[in-house]
Amino acid sequence: MAFDGTVLAVNRTENLRTEPVVTVVQSDPDFGLGTLAAAIGDGARVLRTDLGEVLPPLHEVGDALVVLGGGLAVHADAPWLSDLRDLLREAVSAGVPVLAIGLGAQLLAVATGGRVEIAPPPGPERGVTSLYWRRGACDDAVLGRVVDVRARTTPVVGHHSDAIVDLPAEAVWLGSSSLYPFQGFRVGSALGLQFQPEADAALVAGWAAHLDADQARTLRTEFALHEEEVARTGAALGAAFMAQVRASIGDPVDA
Repeated sequence: MAFDGTVLAVNRTENLRTEPVVTVVQSDPDFGLGTLAAAIGDGARVLRTDLGEVLPPLHEVGDALVVLGGGLAVHADAPWLSDLRDLLREAVSAGVPVLAIGLGAQLLAVATGGRVEIAPPPGPERGVTSLYWRRGACDDAVLGRVVDVRARTTPVVGHHSDAIVDLPAEAVWLGSSSLYPFQGFRVGSALGLQFQPEADAALVAGWAAHLDADQARTLRTEFALHEEEVARTGAALGAAFMAQVRASIGDPVDA
C-alpha cells in the first residue's frame, strides 16, 4: 500500500492556522501513540510499515517525524528498516524535529553513528523503572518542559530486550535507568527515548499478552501503581514535543 499523504488537520478558528503536520511511523500493532495521541494526534498522519505502507521522502514528512517502538531488532530482515534509518539520518541533517521511541530510538542511534546490542547480558527491561535525568535534560528543548528539576527522577515504563550500548559521537546523554544507561539522548533536532512514554493501559495489556503469566502479572501490577504519573509524563512529553515543532515552524501558539 503506498503512502498517500493524507493529513488529519484541525483548523484553529481563532487564528486561521492548522495543526503542524506530523508523520508517525508505526511498525507494530502493539506500539501505538498511546498517551501521546492527544498532543500529536490532531495533525498526525500514521504510516503503518507493518501493513506495507511505504515511507515517504523527507520532503513529504511534513513538520515533524515520530518513530514508534516495536518488536523487531534494528537490523532485522525487513527492507523498510534500512529506509527508516536513512530517513532518520536525513531528518536530523535537515533539522526536522524528531521523536524516536523504543525501537525508534535504537534506529536513531544506529543511523547517526551509535550502536545497539541484541539481547545484552542485563536481560530484558520490562515494567516500571526509575528514570534518572542527567543535567542536560533540564535544558533540552523537549525534556526541559517535562523534567522535575527537584526530583530528577521519573517513573517510566520500559519494554525492550535490545539496548543502545554506544551513543552517537555528537549525542547529548539525557537519562538513564539502573539497568541500561542510555534511556534518553539528543542528536541535533532528534530526541531518542529508549523507554516507552506512550504507555497506557491498552498498550500495556497488549505487551503483557506476549509474556508468560508471572511476567504479565508483574507488568500489569507495576503499571497500575504508577499509571497516573506515567500518563502525566507521556502527555507532558507529547505537548512539549509539539511545542518544539510549532517553534520550529514559527508558530507562537504554545511554543
